[in-house]
Amino acid sequence: MRYIIIGAGAIGATIGGRLAESGSEVVLVARGAHAEALRTHGLRLTTADGERVHHLPVVGGPAELGELRPDDVLLLTVKTQDALAALEAWADAEVSGGGTAAQRLPLLCGQNGVESERLALRRFARVYGVCVWLPATFLEPGVVSALCAPLTGILHIGKAAGGADAPARRIAADLEKAGFAAPVVEDVMRWKHAKLLGNLGNAIQATTGPEPEPAKAALLLRAIREAQAEAPAGEVRGGSSWQSLARGTGSVEADYLNGEIVLLGRLHGVATPVNDTLRHAANIFAREGLPPGAMSVADLTALADEAVARA
Repeated sequence: MRYIIIGAGAIGATIGGRLAESGSEVVLVARGAHAEALRTHGLRLTTADGERVHHLPVVGGPAELGELRPDDVLLLTVKTQDALAALEAWADAEVSGGGTAAQRLPLLCGQNGVESERLALRRFARVYGVCVWLPATFLEPGVVSALCAPLTGILHIGKAAGGADAPARRIAADLEKAGFAAPVVEDVMRWKHAKLLGNLGNAIQATTGPEPEPAKAALLLRAIREAQAEAPAGEVRGGSSWQSLARGTGSVEADYLNGEIVLLGRLHGVATPVNDTLRHAANIFAREGLPPGAMSVADLTALADEAVARA
């Protein structure tokens, strides 16, 4: 199988680099300065085993690859706010022997939150969820680090609509050979809903900094309690949003993390003012180019208290 990593950032580049090390064929999809650095200097990936440079094919989209292969696996690791554009770019790519990527190829969604699978299932016939536990850092073009040991990360895999199959097990075997734990599960979206609870703190890290403080833990607990008030039990380092602000990407995942809880609350008539405050604050930081950690946790908590009082 050939793995096409759509979004070779912290997660995608780590998975792609490790797969390449273990003998899998890998193509990285990237853009801008990061793509240029990958093409010119290779992927500089640091893991617990040390630093290595991988010179892998790098493309900006399907047109540069030409006709896709029947054994291609698409691994979608762009942030959720960029998922729709990526899905639309790759869905109609032609596959050798007939048909399109959306009709024939497996697509793995490796994002935080639970929206990408829903977006993908509208377009792709073979969609798999991946619950990603992989602490990785991407702050400089072409340079990624993932220092977890003895495994580089844990990647639960299953069909987005429920169940598991032979392709999931083959992909999991490649990932395990590459240094990951890759359990194949029947209920992968339940795993992703559960991880979403921890990701509610990404906005707190992004706006107030990654350093642990009791006040930050207390605010996160309030956000989690809002989520648990209307989500079924079990479904629901600087983090990814902090890194997005540090790189000045102009967007964060807050609409699909805290915003997922806000959406559920509005659908079920449950107030979620803390999560809406965190979502709004993180988006302001991204849009206005504010540096991560520029807000005090006291100020962020005060905004949440004001929102609770209005709710």
